[in-house]
This record gives sequence, structure tokens and C-alpha cells, in this order.
Amino acid sequence: MKGYIFTCTNKTEKECFERMIFGTNKLYGDNVLCLEKNDTLFLYNMDSDTLYGIFKAKGNGKKDIIPTAWKGAYPYQIEIERDGEIKAIKGIKKIFQKTGIDRKGLLNEYQIQILIDYLHDPDNFDFSRYKNKLVGMQITDEKPPIESTTLWDYPKQSYGKTPKGDNKYAGVTPAFIIYNMIKRYTEPGDLVVDPMAGSGTTIDVCKEENRRCIAYDIAPPRPDVIQNDARNIPLNDDSVDMIFIDSPYGDNIKYNDHPDNIGNISAEDERFYDELEKVMKECFRILKPGKVLGWLIGDQWVKKRFTPVGFKVYERLCKYFEPIDIICVARRNQTSNTGIWHNRAIRFNFYLRGFKYLLLMKKPQEKELKNLTRKTEWTQYRRRGKD
Repeated sequence: MKGYIFTCTNKTEKECFERMIFGTNKLYGDNVLCLEKNDTLFLYNMDSDTLYGIFKAKGNGKKDIIPTAWKGAYPYQIEIERDGEIKAIKGIKKIFQKTGIDRKGLLNEYQIQILIDYLHDPDNFDFSRYKNKLVGMQITDEKPPIESTTLWDYPKQSYGKTPKGDNKYAGVTPAFIIYNMIKRYTEPGDLVVDPMAGSGTTIDVCKEENRRCIAYDIAPPRPDVIQNDARNIPLNDDSVDMIFIDSPYGDNIKYNDHPDNIGNISAEDERFYDELEKVMKECFRILKPGKVLGWLIGDQWVKKRFTPVGFKVYERLCKYFEPIDIICVARRNQTSNTGIWHNRAIRFNFYLRGFKYLLLMKKPQEKELKNLTRKTEWTQYRRRGKD
């Protein structure tokens, strides 16, 4: 038995009841696709802090049951029907907080029963009855949060029960980055390509999130990574829904002994960027118009010389792609993150690398005009404090 809490606002609530359908966007679309006929459903109005229930699923969760609902903003939908008398209870946020119920995730049978009991008799709801049973009831298959700012800081490389990639692999990618990208920029079943896959973090995240993945590396460390040079990707034009690359940012890391490894070229040498640009051209060719590329890259400081690798890579990417944004990803667990190195940085007046760039780029649609003049109307907010 599964359950789910759909959300609405004062603006969207009426349409939910008129159409007898609940919906959400692609960030939570995977949850909706897990729902089946007769699963228990609730509707939470975030503006009024009101929970409505109980409903049950009239059929399985699907995409675009009514494509025009909410003007297409919430395509992952499920038809609903009433399960008895519908109750409306205000102030439900406190129950979420006390019970640890995550309204963004699927509900288990016990969490469903808590909400049902509260809806039926909120005045006599005794939280102490459930307190002991709630121990150990938190979600075990941990999922990362969807990031809302341009500063991403992850305390560890992977998440959840199943490892993503190999955290002992040189330059391993934080799985949280790939998770956030595929949740924002892909749909279930889309094809994601990683031309420099390393230990296969992208494969593992995509498999868990129901995305197809093709991963290449010039020296594959595992059998599901295909041996290939990223400068010549064996895929058709306009065939890929998203690309993620965690490329070398110079010859600072010894990845492998392959003679054609771009990571054997110094970032101080312009040839390094020429070779990466060949990868960019291939990415542009295989990516569908309107789709997204994420390129993770760091700067270099060695022997008293700083090289802005991220800026140089960004400049080359802009020849082919339109920028979406630049994310600052905090670096952790690198070999220089020790007391000795922090002391040296202060004594000898240099800085340790504290972050990488995640460059988010989009392949333009043919109909998009790059030089289109835009007029922006800013919403001005008053500062808090005394006038």
C-alpha cells in the first residue's frame, strides 16, 4: 500500500477538484509513475496550510492524462475519486514536522494511517501514540534535495543504499550533481550520455532514476562503460536528451596510461583546450536542440601560477551553446584538504582550490534568436527593518 501527498495553491486548487485529477511537475514525476489504482492520496494547499483527504487513485499515474490541465504546468497526473467523506484540516504543517512525514516522497502504510487518523479526529489526535513507532520509520532510501541556489556543497560523494560510482576513484564525481541535473533537465526514460564516465557514477544514478544512460571512457574501469574517445562519439546527430561531463582540468591527476588521454596535457598548454573543444563539438552534434549539457571543471594553481581553467572552458563552450547558469560546487575530501596544506596556503600566501564550476549550457533551438532584445521588468522588494 502506497500513498502520496499532492500539493496545490489557492490558484490551482479549484482545478484539482473540478477535473478530479491531481498533478505535479517532472521533479516529482517519478513518484506519480509509481502510483497505482486504489493507492491513497491527499491534497495539501501550501498557501492555506490545509490538507484534504481521503482520496484514492482511480487508475495508475501517467503523464498527460489531461494535457491542458493547469496549462500544461503539471503533466504527471493521476485521476482520483473520493474515499468517503472529504475532510479539510488546517494547520497540517505541524503534523508533518512532528511525524517527520516528507510530503515530497511516497508514503508508507503507517504514515498514511497517521494522516487518516488526524483527518478523522484532529482534536483528539494523540501524537504520543505514534511516537515510539516512528523511530526507524524515516525514509531509508535517501534522496538528495533539489538544489535551488548556485552554491552546492555535499559532505560525501554518494547517497542512498546503493553506491554511485567508486569514491576511491581519482577525481570521482559527486553523485548529487548528476541527480540534480537529471531531475531538472530530463524525463523518465530519457537518454543521458557521459563521454568521460570514469567510475560510472552517471550510470548508477540514471539506473536508479529510470533514465537510459550510455557511458564512455578512454580507459574504462568497469564493463558497462564503453571504451571510446570523447572526441569521436558514435551516436547520431540530435539523439541525446542530456550530457554530463566531468573532464580533466589539466594533468594534475593521473587517470590512466592511455596515450590519447586529454588529461595528460597541461592546462597551461593551449592544446589542452583545443582537444576539449573537439569534445564540445561532438556534444553539440549529438545533443537534441533545446537540451542541456553540464560540464564540471576546476581551476589550477601550481608552482606559483594560476590558470583559470573554468573560464577558458566556458569561453570555448559559448561558441556552441547558450549559457543557462554557473554553479559553484564546493570541493571536499581532496588530498590538499589537510591542516598541513591549509597552513602552507597561509604561510606562503596562496589559495587552495575550494570549488569547481558546473557550467550549465543549452543547445539552442533553431527558432531561437541569439541576439533577440529582451525587456526585463524587475520586481522590487522592500528591505526588512525600520523605515
